[in-house]
Amino acid sequence: MIAVNGRFLTQRITGVQRFAAEITRALDAMAAEGRLPGARLLRPAGGPPSPFAHLADDAFGRLRGQAWEQVELPARARGAVLVNLGNTAPLLAGGRQAVVIHDAGAFDTPESYSLAFRSWYRSLHWALPRAGARLLTVSEFSRGRIAHHLGIPPERIGVVHEGGEHILREPEDAGVLARHGLQPGRFAIVVGTRAAHKGLAGLGEVQALLAARGLVLAVAGAADANVFRNAGDPEGQAVVPLGRVTDAELRTLYAAALCLIFPSRYEGFGLPPLEAMTCGCPVVAAHAAAVPEVCGEAALWFDNDGPRRLPDALARLLEEPGLGARLRAEGLARAAGFSWRAAAERLVALLPKGDA
Repeated sequence: MIAVNGRFLTQRITGVQRFAAEITRALDAMAAEGRLPGARLLRPAGGPPSPFAHLADDAFGRLRGQAWEQVELPARARGAVLVNLGNTAPLLAGGRQAVVIHDAGAFDTPESYSLAFRSWYRSLHWALPRAGARLLTVSEFSRGRIAHHLGIPPERIGVVHEGGEHILREPEDAGVLARHGLQPGRFAIVVGTRAAHKGLAGLGEVQALLAARGLVLAVAGAADANVFRNAGDPEGQAVVPLGRVTDAELRTLYAAALCLIFPSRYEGFGLPPLEAMTCGCPVVAAHAAAVPEVCGEAALWFDNDGPRRLPDALARLLEEPGLGARLRAEGLARAAGFSWRAAAERLVALLPKGDA
């Protein structure tokens, strides 16, 4: 029997919460098929109703946040294998649980995070495997980096990829283009928080190149100041800030964009490129971290610190006949190899067996 840690339902949606919600949605579908008898959702009391109809809903406790997770959750999960999908887990649950740690960013890119946040993550992630928890992550890249920093063999960490089909769930919101003065095919899009490792502050040459051709750079996303240290926004006459966007808006933006530009130098997986490929949007990305695992040969690559420069890659996309169409087709084929259902099936196969 499994119990899903539903603390993610109280948090703002970023990539980690997206992973948790979509995996839980897939687990809910498996429960509806009779695959997960007795499966439960454990979540803090006081929130809205559970969106997962086939997981027994158990909302409880007086505490919130990390206190709820560390103090109240482990007792309630007793007798089940606890599934933690969002980087954190209760130490008192010991080996009766699995935890998905999405990356080793608290170690590898400390400049992106507040001191309190990275200190807590480093301590917790070091302690969890020593308490017996089964570790999972979302890419081979992350497996290697987590193993390195935690001093454990990589084979102790299972890999569960992500999916991109959620972006097709909502119908397109065509009004987003008019609201921001965007024209189909006349803008490139950037999606990400303002964390330092996302690389958004280094897009000055790109916006200048686009401006010279009468194009613009649309920037979607917002940052959580409690977690990320702001590295600044792209600036220039060709930059159109979008702020936080809905899935329906993002689907429209991907479908209408010249391309997604993804300059991040550190990603545990790289969900925006997969979403973009799912929508038929060409991807121009930094060849770094886990993103090559996601995109394979279906992206146009550049180096953050190397000979293949982003402005040159973008100019090639603009000038080379047929390149955009080829990237769209190859991206759609690549994205078809990822799904949330396959990720959930893999996760269940990797869970500790029985009541450890």
